[in-house]
Amino acid sequence: MRIFFLGDIVGRSGCAAVTKNLPNIIKHQKIDFVVVNGENAANEGVGITEKITNDLFNSGVNVITTGNHVWDQKETLNHIEKEEKLLRPENLYHPSPGKGFGIYNLKNGMKIGVLNLMGNIFMKKCEDVFSCAQKFLETNILKKDYDFLIVDFHGEITSEKMAIGHFFDGKATLVVGTHTHVPTHDARILNSGTAYQTDAGMCGDYNSVIGMDKNNSINRFMKKESKKHFPSEGEASLCGVIVDAINENGLASKVEHFIYGGYLKNTN
Repeated sequence: MRIFFLGDIVGRSGCAAVTKNLPNIIKHQKIDFVVVNGENAANEGVGITEKITNDLFNSGVNVITTGNHVWDQKETLNHIEKEEKLLRPENLYHPSPGKGFGIYNLKNGMKIGVLNLMGNIFMKKCEDVFSCAQKFLETNILKKDYDFLIVDFHGEITSEKMAIGHFFDGKATLVVGTHTHVPTHDARILNSGTAYQTDAGMCGDYNSVIGMDKNNSINRFMKKESKKHFPSEGEASLCGVIVDAINENGLASKVEHFIYGGYLKNTN
């Protein structure tokens, strides 16, 4: 079983790079299941639209996760209720539209769970993420309720991400961080078999400030005349992780970071 996770898609350039390159990556890398974080995929760089979700699904994406910008495009409030493959963080304050966890059928008859969580530190307020994770694991068990489990942890700080990785060790196939848009070079398999990377990075133009126009961002930091943040639209790099999973126990046998194209240059 080969899983491909792509980090936050940012704006037009990120969407274009994913839809253009993903079919060939799936074929070349022999990928079985694709998850992307799409919370910044809209043209404005925040939120996601129904059209973008459909474009991503048509390019080979199986599930889209999100984060703190999930409601920035108002149409998502309705669309997420009918689209089973679009998730929002499970620990958003209830009641919230949509869901944060889904189980999806694979072609080989196996099942894969995808859980979307959001951190508590320096993020918009949501339910305590560790309490939510504990409740989840009490009722959802690897190799009983699903054969594999992917956890997208959308968080700001590395320590919280690492802690949630160890919390799920041996109980998930992959725990990967999103939100900071910078790929971390720490892909590894934890002690009990869970693949982990602190942040997958983004699918966007890296000649920027986390995907946003660099000159405008500098002006905002310097409190000079500036506009609302808007995405940089140069050629995007695709960043994520690839995991080889063991069918018998649902844990990882191999994990490697993935960076393709754009300003970061090709490494795969």
